[in-house]
Amino acid sequence: MMPGTRPRFIADADLNNRIVTGIRRYAVGIEFWTADEGGTQGLDDPSVLAIAAAANRILVSHDSNTMTGHFYHFVAVENSPGLIIVPQDLDPGEAIEDLQLIWEASEAEEYRNYITWLPLSRGD
Repeated sequence: MMPGTRPRFIADADLNNRIVTGIRRYAVGIEFWTADEGGTQGLDDPSVLAIAAAANRILVSHDSNTMTGHFYHFVAVENSPGLIIVPQDLDPGEAIEDLQLIWEASEAEEYRNYITWLPLSRGD
């Protein structure tokens, strides 16, 4: 991966689609595939992680129960662009703001083989 590359995202099938549509509406320029576009619909967690890795996109999911465990098993043998966990009860607007902040203020490489949990701490 080239230094200075912005993060790109792919949604897990369980992710609230309002987050993806909101990102596309308010944060033009962010590359964020839906589960349908990325081909993650209906697949098991290891397959979803493999698709995200092959596409070099950070996986965004609500699934903190099983996806995190599968992620740790995956990165033990493969590289992953990363995983972002969005709690089900997090307001979609806040998730959109946090994902936009990640895209604007960081490089994709910072998330490699790492889990990021939203909401981001803002110190307020």
